[in-house]
Amino acid sequence: MHNTHEHETLRSTIRRFIADEVDPNAQEWERRGAFPVHEVFRRMAELGLTGVSKPPEFGGLGLDFSWEVLVAEELGHCSIGALPMAFGVQTCMGTPALARFGSDELRREFLAPVIAGDYVAAVAVSEPQAGSDVAGLKSTAVREGAEYVLNGTKMWITNALQADFFCVLVNTSGGSPHRNKSMFIVPAHQRGITVSAPLDKLGMRSSETSEIVFDNVRVPARFMVGQEGQGFRNQMLQFQDERLYVAATTLRAMERCIDTTAEYCRERAIFGGTVLGNQAVQFRLAELQTDVESLRSLVYRATDAYVAGEDVTLLATMAKLKAGRLARVVTDACLQYWGGMGFMWDNPVSRYYRDLRLLSIGGGSDETMLNVIAKMKGFGAKP
Repeated sequence: MHNTHEHETLRSTIRRFIADEVDPNAQEWERRGAFPVHEVFRRMAELGLTGVSKPPEFGGLGLDFSWEVLVAEELGHCSIGALPMAFGVQTCMGTPALARFGSDELRREFLAPVIAGDYVAAVAVSEPQAGSDVAGLKSTAVREGAEYVLNGTKMWITNALQADFFCVLVNTSGGSPHRNKSMFIVPAHQRGITVSAPLDKLGMRSSETSEIVFDNVRVPARFMVGQEGQGFRNQMLQFQDERLYVAATTLRAMERCIDTTAEYCRERAIFGGTVLGNQAVQFRLAELQTDVESLRSLVYRATDAYVAGEDVTLLATMAKLKAGRLARVVTDACLQYWGGMGFMWDNPVSRYYRDLRLLSIGGGSDETMLNVIAKMKGFGAKP
């Protein structure tokens, strides 16, 4: 990871955007349970954030993935986790496979409008009985002439209510669960699609998340991303982008949580002094900050390897695992120092506590990350 003048300029642009246009509206968005996704993403497109690593021929900047990680890290400055998560779906979860493996026609029709800020994307992989278990998906797509007919249910779909299209993973044949899946771009207006009301979540309150039902939904065969049977592979590659993005967004969020807590503890009087006057509190915050910096090193190392063309499944998975677990430790420790105020719903640290808890579940649970790591390191029992 580099730190040039151009990098610093982009960092400053994102921080100004958050300070001027996001945080002043955050409380209202949280109360409403939604933010204006099209409006916000269009503004982010104007700032050049929506196509950082995407091909220039479709409106992207054509930069390497380290720039996506920079954007993700700086978006962690947001006082709410919902916007970084929803934006990550747009850039690093619902469109990487489209950018890499989609036909030129498909990319012109769907990727270009995403980069321009005109379309909102959603990724539809998880199902009610198959969240982290991608191989266990039950949804199907059956070919009929020049079309495929999709049936099934997808769950916990971020951006679903405002999406213009879904990047959907389904089974297109029998046989091996790793070779029977294909990926499709499915326009949100297609007949047979039902999107539920927003789910009532613990955190990420202003990001709308829904269940989607596909009932005999017909899509042209040309809307397939890549080749039939390569969907599982495409999704695994897409997970590298997702996991690095998710890990990067936690860095500034955790630092902001720590800094906000330090400011409060410096003012909070107790037993004739301040909470921050206690060396135990100082040392704990120092330890937490050190842990965040260690995670940053792992994220940067994985990013450098990814840019160099290496398979970073192992490192990205480790970063995702560590980010989710460290976020739980940091937010819990910080909330404790706020005392009763920390238990209040609108307290900034309680929001971090709720929002960042998702990171150990969404995009693959901690247990799934551990399973991947154990398999790749050969830690399984010998037959």
